[in-house]
Amino acid sequence: FLPFAYYTAEAAKLENSEKSLTFAAQIFLGELRGQDNPAIKSWMATNAKELFEKALELNPQNDSTKVGLGACYIFGSSAARPTEVRQGIQRILEVAHRDTTNMYAQFMLGWGGIVSGQFDKAIERLTTVVRHQPANIEAILLLAEVHQQQGNKADAIKWYEAARKLVGNPDMIKEIDQSIQSLR
Repeated sequence: FLPFAYYTAEAAKLENSEKSLTFAAQIFLGELRGQDNPAIKSWMATNAKELFEKALELNPQNDSTKVGLGACYIFGSSAARPTEVRQGIQRILEVAHRDTTNMYAQFMLGWGGIVSGQFDKAIERLTTVVRHQPANIEAILLLAEVHQQQGNKADAIKWYEAARKLVGNPDMIKEIDQSIQSLR
């Protein structure tokens, strides 16, 4: 994956179009959340930030690019640098305050709440996303996990069951069932 992402980013820089830059940045951002190696995580976040910033130079009005850049700060920071998480959240809040119907911003703010330990805010944002996008499995599963982390078993089970109805993957259903069983 990493060589693909690197070369896609380099090609996007050469092309220097908003579309190619944001595409390459999204590749890094999409994998950033699951990266455990701090050095690789930092490298990926730095590359994604650079690409999003170049795209914003071409189109400073693109809210999705602004949210993506903010998400890089949220997912690319370490526990030792909480100010970066706040910086990312602030960038996304600019978009969310201007456009409360931007579900990408609301979703990333939900993630930001989880990363920063502000679970009540995460629940509020993710609930908004699910209200507008009832089939957003990722938001539903995040709601289940946040409630589970808070010890609210009934709500966690409710959200896991909602996700179970939408999932078609048998392996994922099995994991959801295990999560529900562990809460009962």
